[in-house]
Amino acid sequence: MNTFSSMGLAPELIRAIEEIGFDSPTPIQQKAIPVILNGKNDLVVLAQTGTGKTAAFGLPILQMGDNNGTKLQTLVLCPTRELCMQITREINKYAAYISHVKITAVYGGASISNQISALRNGCQIVVGTPGRVLDLIKRKVLHLNHIRWMILDEADEMLNMGFKDDLDAILSETPKEKQTLLFSATMPSEVARIAKTYMNNPEEVSVGTRNAGAENITHEYYMVHARDRYPALKRIADMNPLVYGIVFCRTRTETKEIADKLMQDGYNADALHGDLSQAQRDYVMNRFRLKNIRLLVATDVAARGLDVQDLTHVINYNLPDDPEIYVHRSGRTGRAGKSGVSISLIHTRETSRIKELERKVKKPFERKMVPGGREICEKQLLGLVEKIESTVVDETQLHKYLPWITEKLEWLNREELIKRFISVEFNRFLEYYKNAEDLNVDQTKSRNKANAGDTDKSYARFHINLGTKHGLSASALISLVNRNCHGKRVEFGKIEILRNFSFFEVDQSRAQHLLTDMENKEFDGFGVVIEPSAPAERPDKNAGTKNRFRGEIPQGKKKHKKKGQVNY
Repeated sequence: MNTFSSMGLAPELIRAIEEIGFDSPTPIQQKAIPVILNGKNDLVVLAQTGTGKTAAFGLPILQMGDNNGTKLQTLVLCPTRELCMQITREINKYAAYISHVKITAVYGGASISNQISALRNGCQIVVGTPGRVLDLIKRKVLHLNHIRWMILDEADEMLNMGFKDDLDAILSETPKEKQTLLFSATMPSEVARIAKTYMNNPEEVSVGTRNAGAENITHEYYMVHARDRYPALKRIADMNPLVYGIVFCRTRTETKEIADKLMQDGYNADALHGDLSQAQRDYVMNRFRLKNIRLLVATDVAARGLDVQDLTHVINYNLPDDPEIYVHRSGRTGRAGKSGVSISLIHTRETSRIKELERKVKKPFERKMVPGGREICEKQLLGLVEKIESTVVDETQLHKYLPWITEKLEWLNREELIKRFISVEFNRFLEYYKNAEDLNVDQTKSRNKANAGDTDKSYARFHINLGTKHGLSASALISLVNRNCHGKRVEFGKIEILRNFSFFEVDQSRAQHLLTDMENKEFDGFGVVIEPSAPAERPDKNAGTKNRFRGEIPQGKKKHKKKGQVNY
């Protein structure tokens, strides 16, 4: 059996990690620590978050560093402020019994003057986000000419967040004689470019299958109409009373809308999105870590770099366009050997996407049925009974109130008393779900209806001033229309999502109502403009965007606008 001692770590480090509670090294630590201690090769480590990467690089650099020196020896780059602070905390814990180690965290959203003072006082290790690190380099406060270890943590996330130019600028400032350690969950082309350009014949270490999902995560999906996504989300939450997870939405607008609805409906939820100030973000994240918030509704951008342990569920309110993003999302649960569930809410047009994701994560996805009212009430009742059964009674606090309580309730027999106590908590679910409809889509009926009736159905075609560059997808368009249109669900025909604008068809009987209901609406901060379009001709794939659909660009078509802009 491998142990930390057998890998050659110093007694001071062994003592610290034993106090933290580490019993034995994780697979990534077993593979990476000996290579780093050897100190000869650059290293590319492919592993999901939550596998012990910080200890994998933190322990060996603490052992090999010159703790009496004042010059910077190690630079750790990571994508977000939260991860930066977390890495700093963890390395400080590992260094509890090592003298003279100074670690400085540098990141945006905090006083740069305090960070400059800390750097000028001298430190051996800097953990930072790319933007703030580059700023300090340009101010000639952060000097990299003596560093011995260059660590890129969550390299794929940093590149996804647009730090490519910053990383290139920072890495070009580092000396050739150093050990570079690159940690990434996936290996897209840009990460491979970084490795080829700035690393010297790196050794590659991976845990699990490259770019695949974690083994201890189960993948489930529920098939519902776009209009039923939110009630389906509530039912999933109600069937999992101990849920502690992240709900991923496509846009900031949708994130705020779903979080507001959940809070209004009595759920412990809140939103995390790009419109929050750093103080607001810190407040939400602190409440989430303390589990005062059980459901965090977030966009992918806002959630990047978050490291929260013990998540039970990741819920995809919309499937992401990029399968790599799905891998990242699902990897936030099922960490450190624990199990987790990744749930997706999809519509009938997305079954092919599920097959694609199954190939990506190399695991089957199970279709689950949205629970009905009876199932949810039974689950909640059992949960309430278990909660009552496990409640610890504090006799010292209750003693003075018991006589009054006993006198007040003595007219109730045992059965009546139990019923009333249960009903205090349970009546809300009984009332809400007593006439609950079935939200599941019957795929066979939908397919037969499409095959049998679509040839005779009349559709109206529309142009919308939004495309992929605005974050629009087919599922987002269906959701946008059904959220805002009154009456029964809008039935769609063909949908064509282009870069700058898109075309779609709806049942002719809903055409006029759609134009009225969609006036002055927004999609993620962009004003929505929908206009009738002529029937589509076959697109010319070799033509430019403007000429791909001849004769169907509506007269007087307006350009997309951000909120507050005027169309022209």
